[in-house]
Formats: sequence, C-alpha cells, structure tokens
Amino acid sequence: MMTVKQVSKLAGVSVRTLQFYDGIGLLKPTNTTAAGYRLYDEDALEKLQQILFFKELDFTLKEIQIIMNDPAFNKDAAFKKQRELIELKRDRLNALLGLLDKLIIGEKCMDFEDFDMSEYFRILNNFKGMHTDEIVKRLGSMEAFDEMFSDLKFREKDIADMAVKQYGSIEAFTSAMEKNFQDYLSNGPVISPSEAGDLIEKTDEITGRLTADLSKNVSSPEIQKIVRELVDFTNKCANGIEMGDNYWPLMAEAYLSTPLYIEVTDKKYGKGASNFIGLALKFYLDGK
Repeated sequence: MMTVKQVSKLAGVSVRTLQFYDGIGLLKPTNTTAAGYRLYDEDALEKLQQILFFKELDFTLKEIQIIMNDPAFNKDAAFKKQRELIELKRDRLNALLGLLDKLIIGEKCMDFEDFDMSEYFRILNNFKGMHTDEIVKRLGSMEAFDEMFSDLKFREKDIADMAVKQYGSIEAFTSAMEKNFQDYLSNGPVISPSEAGDLIEKTDEITGRLTADLSKNVSSPEIQKIVRELVDFTNKCANGIEMGDNYWPLMAEAYLSTPLYIEVTDKKYGKGASNFIGLALKFYLDGK
C-alpha cells in the first residue's frame, strides 16, 4: 500500500488532484487508515495510470469516468486503443514540429492542413470508447469502425478541403459530423433501404421535369418552382442531417464544372442538362 503523498510523487500528480478524483468517484483509495489517510494498492495505481493516459489524450474527466465505469471496460483493449490515439497525437506533433522547423529557417508556410482534423479524429475515437454497443449494432463489428476510421485518415486532406468548402470551417464540419454520427448510432440510418428506392425515384421524377425542355429560361417562374421543389425535397430527405451552409452552392458548381457530374447528368437527362441544372440552382440561390 502507498500513501497519497507517495502516489503523488510516483505519478507526478498533486495530492489535491488525488483528493479531487476521490471526491468525484473517479479514483477511490483502496483503504483508509484509522486516522483517515488514503492508501492505494497496485490495482488503484493501474487505474490511475489509465486515467492519466486518457487525460493526456484530451478526454474530459466525465468521459474518462463513463469509459472506466463501463462494465465492458477491458484494460488490454484500452491499452491498444490508447496506443492508437497516442500514435495519432505523435504524428500530429511531428507534423507541427516539421512546420516549425521550416518557419525557424525563414520559409513561408501557408499550408494549414497540419492543424485541420485532429479534433474530428479525437471525437471519432471518443465514440469508439463510449459507444461500443451502438457501433457494433449499426456497423456489425468494431473492425468495421476501424476500417472506416483508417479510410477517413487516408483521405484526411481531401475531407479537410471538402469540409472547409461545404461547412465553412473544420470546426463547423466537426460539430456537424459529431451530431450526425450520434444520431446515426441512436436512431439508425435516416433512410432505410426500403425507402431509398422511392426517394431516388422521386428525385429522378423531379429532375426529369426540371430538364424536360432545356430551351427554357432557367430564371422562369416555372423552372424556379421545380428547383425549389427539388431543394425542399432533398432537404426534407436529410431529416436533420447537417449538410453545411454551402452544400447547395457546391452542388450548383458541381453540375457546372465537375466532369463526372456533367457526364452522368447529360447521359441521363440529355446533353446540356447538367449545365441547365447548375444555372437554375445558381439563380435560385442568388434569389434567396
């Protein structure tokens, strides 16, 4: 057994901090002496180590308490997860050190990608630790979540670029994705597979009417009424999903200038349909 002062010296945390952890129920002493002094055994020290690991990874005390009080909490799994998180943090710090080295020798570095996505990935890892049952229920296994996470990391720069364009900032994107993922874990997909076909069919029907006569003026009340119907229907289908303030301007631009959009749209609705839809959307958005 070790006293609170001995634990404080060993772990590098203050006595006041250990007392606070006891007070909130995060780390109770193993025993107390007749005089009221706290005593900690080896298991308590291991638990303190876990707490300090999670704190180093920027988890809040409330989050740590939820994780460690979970009956399914597994020390070995936690060690592996903490290793993954520390590796992410190491990579981020190495990138920042490299950037600082360039700045020190006078290079001008206006690339902010090294700052972009750390909070987004931290939140995803929080979900992994705090919502295991829901993740398994929705995705089938934790391995599926890990595969998704790896894919997102691989596409980090592209995602960051999209996030700034569509949501205005990485912070707004992160907040929206946190809400969307929480809603997905709690309620499942916004659209069930059985509903998806009907929604695609309805979207196709609206778009078909919009592009039925490509000689019409995109600013005409008739065309703008259909555009409004398409936008309202799409927003309704999102059912609370945060799509970002710039979603529709980006869609308009995609119809006007993205080769894949143009090829697919023109093939389905006629040559010039993609440009027509893009111009109609731009006129609609400018009038809002």
